[in-house]
Amino acid sequence: MTVKRTSEPGARGEAAWEVLVDGGLTGGRGRGRALQGALREAVRTGRLGAGTQLPSSRELAADLHVSRGLVTDAYAQLTAEGYLTSRQGAGTWVAQVRGEQDPRPAPVFAPDDRGGPDDLRPGLPDLALFPRAAWSAAHRRVMAKLPHRALGYPDPRGLPELRAALAALLARRRGVAAEPDQVVVTSGVAQAHTLVGLVLHARGQRTTAVEDPGSPEHTALLAATGLAAVPVPVDGQGLSVAALAACGARSAVVTPCHQFPSGVAYSPARRAALADWARGCGGVVVEDDYDGDFRYDRQPVGALQGLAPGHVVYTGSASKSLAPGLRLGWMVGPQDLVAEAAQRKRTMDLGHSVTEQAALADFLLSGAYDRHLRRCQRLYRARRDALVAALAEHAPGAEVSGIAAGLHAIVTLPVRFGPEPRLLAAAAGAGVAVRPLSYYRAAPGAPDGDDGLVRLVVGYAHLPPEGIARAVRLLLGHPVRPARRLSGETREAGR
Repeated sequence: MTVKRTSEPGARGEAAWEVLVDGGLTGGRGRGRALQGALREAVRTGRLGAGTQLPSSRELAADLHVSRGLVTDAYAQLTAEGYLTSRQGAGTWVAQVRGEQDPRPAPVFAPDDRGGPDDLRPGLPDLALFPRAAWSAAHRRVMAKLPHRALGYPDPRGLPELRAALAALLARRRGVAAEPDQVVVTSGVAQAHTLVGLVLHARGQRTTAVEDPGSPEHTALLAATGLAAVPVPVDGQGLSVAALAACGARSAVVTPCHQFPSGVAYSPARRAALADWARGCGGVVVEDDYDGDFRYDRQPVGALQGLAPGHVVYTGSASKSLAPGLRLGWMVGPQDLVAEAAQRKRTMDLGHSVTEQAALADFLLSGAYDRHLRRCQRLYRARRDALVAALAEHAPGAEVSGIAAGLHAIVTLPVRFGPEPRLLAAAAGAGVAVRPLSYYRAAPGAPDGDDGLVRLVVGYAHLPPEGIARAVRLLLGHPVRPARRLSGETREAGR
């Protein structure tokens, strides 16, 4: 289509119009829709700005070699939709379309970019270990027997059979005290925390205590519900309950079984003090058991929820044990809070996927989940040992802590590897992604402590042993050895 410009004297000056139709009107049918679409897109993107006068239907029809009626219909349709305005005797004009000032598409969230070959950041399991065959078998079994009525809108708390299976699993593995009607199935821990935050905000709370250092996700999720995060320091025994009591908050988000990121397990005294604080002030403790399924050198530490089930909301998910992409999680709490959270979930998403819930219930009840965890625990322990061995070889004097459980460790490097900014810059230059402990402080940026030591939070679960050794060598500035054949552990992980 040609570009045609008209002008007339006066305040309006020169008005220009331009419609780009990439051959859309040369075919037979659909020419009217093509013209409407081209005009509509030109207005939306700003190529035809508000106030631009369009040519008469006769002129545009002649220019495009189409019937005048086709142009008249297009103008009428877009006028009805609000893209154009028409005044008798004055022609057709581009209307002011609000919200179309930026023609670029809205930004979208990029997928998680963690898990590369030299990525030592924490928080990701080995997705190659996902039990595809067993999960598919569970899907086939449930689809064969799921009644038609179950495919309607579900109970926002979750399928009864899954809530019962979760209550039994959590009691057996984590010491959680719960009945099925205290369980809500969620889209991961993130939704569980969002639901709790909304309930607390509705009850009048405006602040919630969080661990320092701690997960930045907690602060972001709380902010989305209207709650301001108040950082409370963590020491060698856990969250400081004295500082918690002094901060004025009546709720707290904690990771007591394997504190993220320090790896500390809350001491019995600290756990008891935290439960007493909640009872004393009528407060709520939100327990994030983010990697509670993985323990290597000791008996599993039971959930805090068992000490004060009337004041603790236990949250967990299948994100570390199976895969985060499943978006399957759960929360267990006092019945009044659970009821309010379920109402929030109903208005939020009308309940979670029925088929995924049914598959997880089958997966739990068949014993496949326990078998999968045993396999992962064996492999992850070997990878933890590979990390310790690589550090002992390439960084003598380094200390590794928080390794009795979980999927990451705290690595404290001697002074000779610092200062921290220089090490991080060198790591980035070598293609190694790693995060310092200071990243997880309430005021991130400054090196962690003033002793000159470099403290890193190193994730190891998603890398095979040879990958861990390679990443550690690169991190510490050592040459990388030639690639070797895959180990038996790696071959098993890829199955």
